[in-house]
Amino acid sequence: MGHLSVDVRASLRLFAFYLANGTLDLDLLDGIDYRSAVFEFGSGLEQVFAIYTNVLQVDADGTVLNDGDAQYRVAQWIRACCDPSYQVEPPFQDRETELHL
Repeated sequence: MGHLSVDVRASLRLFAFYLANGTLDLDLLDGIDYRSAVFEFGSGLEQVFAIYTNVLQVDADGTVLNDGDAQYRVAQWIRACCDPSYQVEPPFQDRETELHL
């Protein structure tokens, strides 16, 4: 049975830290305290991790290739939840928001 690489585990750990600390993508989410919107109900947090892991790319050696892109897409989703006037560009594709069982 395989395990997630150290690089993937580190990316997930830092993503969770930034998310919980309120410091995820400060450029896009500056001044927005999104934590209540994400953490109040489990479905928001579930969607955040689904987007992050669906967008995250890992090479054959387990090296994470696009952590910043994955975090940015999550930040866009959060911004859209907190700011109805914000338009996500490009719009989310179904594969980015899919919840896997």
